[in-house]
Formats: sequence, structure tokens, C-alpha cells
Amino acid sequence: MTNTPLSPRPLSHLADDRRRVLSAAQLRAHGVSAAEVGAQCRAGGPWQQFLPGVYLLHPGPPTSEERLHAALLYADRQPSEAMITGPAALALYRFAAAPPLLSLDRIDVLVPRTRRLRSTGCVRIVRTHEMPRPVEVTGLPVAPVARALADAVAQIGDAPTVRRLLTEAVRGGHCEPAVVVRELNRLRLLTRPHVVDAVDSLLAEGRALAEDRLYEMVRTQGLPEPLWNVDLRLPGGPHLGGVDAYWPDHAVAVELDTRAPRQDDDTLWTEYTAKREHMERLGITVVHITPRKLRDALEQQAVVVRTALMAAGDRAPAAYVVVLPR
Repeated sequence: MTNTPLSPRPLSHLADDRRRVLSAAQLRAHGVSAAEVGAQCRAGGPWQQFLPGVYLLHPGPPTSEERLHAALLYADRQPSEAMITGPAALALYRFAAAPPLLSLDRIDVLVPRTRRLRSTGCVRIVRTHEMPRPVEVTGLPVAPVARALADAVAQIGDAPTVRRLLTEAVRGGHCEPAVVVRELNRLRLLTRPHVVDAVDSLLAEGRALAEDRLYEMVRTQGLPEPLWNVDLRLPGGPHLGGVDAYWPDHAVAVELDTRAPRQDDDTLWTEYTAKREHMERLGITVVHITPRKLRDALEQQAVVVRTALMAAGDRAPAAYVVVLPR
């Protein structure tokens, strides 16, 4: 390729549907000099500078796709150092509760904290100590749903909107509640009352979905019907705790782990472990299942439960416990 700048007429080959947005570096690679770029972007000219170092190769307003590409070109001067996040990312994931791309004044772009970039034009720079692995959506690098959701929530002040977004993330199968809460906690958003209220609704939604999957596992995998949502206690003695399913003839219990990572997570885990160990000392087998395992490997979890039920005959008889509705 020659380095001689191209004349205005041949430059039309750059403005096809695939290359309507180019950076200054890309234009130089095509042999277009800075002077020629300036001439093309003159008042009434065929091009326009949309962001610093980023050009639209047509005079009209940019499309949503062009704005996304331009935002990434502005921020991504090195490979894999920028990705779409926040409301724009949720729109790309087709969240019904997210505003459409055309209505967004700003496009959030996630970059490493060490990058020297400032927000400008339609681009809002979001910095992070650790870049997540991007997801490719419509050919663009996009932050994982949980991270994009947290970046969007950081900008939202009303509880109903936050609740709708979090609920859709779980109901739509985009991610598990625990992953969302982990990202919210990482961004220190769990100190905001309206976010905490929305998280409580999210965890309730996540538990309800996990319980439905547990019911489905028992029905579709041929497991015997358990007692659902019961409390166990020793006769005249202490309360052992609640379980999601219990087979009294086999002394097998299933407990869904729907804990979410918060600041007191270590305390909750210690309490959970103590409860499980106490039951197992009494001869009760406790099968621990996470919502994600039920979603992604339901048949495998059914095998685990069935194996525990079948092994009941080989164990010493369990202590007698009182079963009460929870």
C-alpha cells in the first residue's frame, strides 16, 4: 500500500456500511493524512469529527451502532482495553426494562483504572481495577450482565427502576442473584437504601425460582415426593433448622444455598456449616444445592439426591426428629 494521501474522490470507498466510523489511526493506515481529514471535516464537508480522534464518514447524525463503535474507538486505543457497560450494555442484552439505545445521552465504556481518559461527548468513562472478560454481543465487546447491571444501578436513584432491572436479570436467566449482589457489593452500592430494598426483592425472586426448579427436579426425575419446606427439631430439644425438602424415611434433607455475598457472609457461612454438621451428627444426610446447579445441571443434581436416598439403608438409623411446617 502506498503512503501517499488519497485524493477526495477515492475516499468514498471508506464510507461503506462497514466503515462509517474510523479512528485517526485507522485513517492513517488507509493513507489519509491529518490535513486531508481536516479538509473532509470542514463546514459542510462530507465527514465530521464525532469524538476526539474518531470520525463519522458521513454528514448526518450517527446511528446507535455508530455511536457504540465510536465510543469503543475513542476508549480502546489498545486491544481489549474497553467494553460497553451500563444501560447501553443492558440494551444490547435486550433488557425490556433498559432504555433503548437511541434514547441514551451517554454510552458507558468500562476501561482499566490506569487509562488516562476523560468522559467526553456521548462517552462516559467507567474505571475498574480489574477488567472482566467481555461478552461479544452483535460483534461488540460488552461487560458481563452482572457488571453492566451494577454500573447501570450506580446511576439510578429510584427503587422501582432498580428493582425492575434486577428482577429481569434473574427471571430472564441472565445471571444468578448471588452474582449480581457480588457486583453491587464490589461497587459499594449496598449502602444505598433503595438498592438494598431492590436486592431483598431480588433474593426473594431468586429463591422462588430455585424452589420451582427443585420441584421440577423431583417431578421430572422420578424422585419420591418429600416433605417440602419444613423445620426439624429434636423432641423436646433445640431447633435444628429449616430445610427445603426432607425425606423422613431416608433421613435425607435438601437445602438450597441462596445466600448472597455480603459483608456478613462469613458469619452466615459459619452458621450454615454448624447447622449442617449438627444434622449430619444425628445421622441426617444434607444435600447442598445451589440455584445455579439446578439451572445448569438439574439431572446431575437429581442423581446426587437419588444416590443419597439409596444409601440410606447402608447407614446407621438416624436420630428421631420432629418435623414441623415452616
